[in-house]
Formats: sequence, C-alpha cells, structure tokens
Amino acid sequence: MPYGKYQGRKIADLPGHYLGWFAREGFPRGELGQLLALMYELDHNDLRSLLDPLRARR
Repeated sequence: MPYGKYQGRKIADLPGHYLGWFAREGFPRGELGQLLALMYELDHNDLRSLLDPLRARR
C-alpha cells in the first residue's frame, strides 16, 4: 500500500475492514483501485486462500 495507515504493506495483507471501507467510500482510480477492489472481492467471498500458491512461490 503506497499511503495511509497501512503504508508499506502488501495489498494482499490488508485487513478486511480496511478493504470494506474502500468499498463503501470508493476505490482510488487506476491500477491501485483495481487491485484493492479485487482484494476486497477475494476477502469478502472468503477466497484469500487463492493467493496461497503465489505466496508459496517466494
């Protein structure tokens, strides 16, 4: 995350309540907003585990 309370965290590690706030207030424009919206959908639908194979590659 490039700014705010969670600056420096990976978007995949943002807490659900923060993503929910963006969903209510509006996502930023551009690629960052698209990634936050995607992460919100993954979190909201309890699909964060889909990211596990990507995390294991590191």
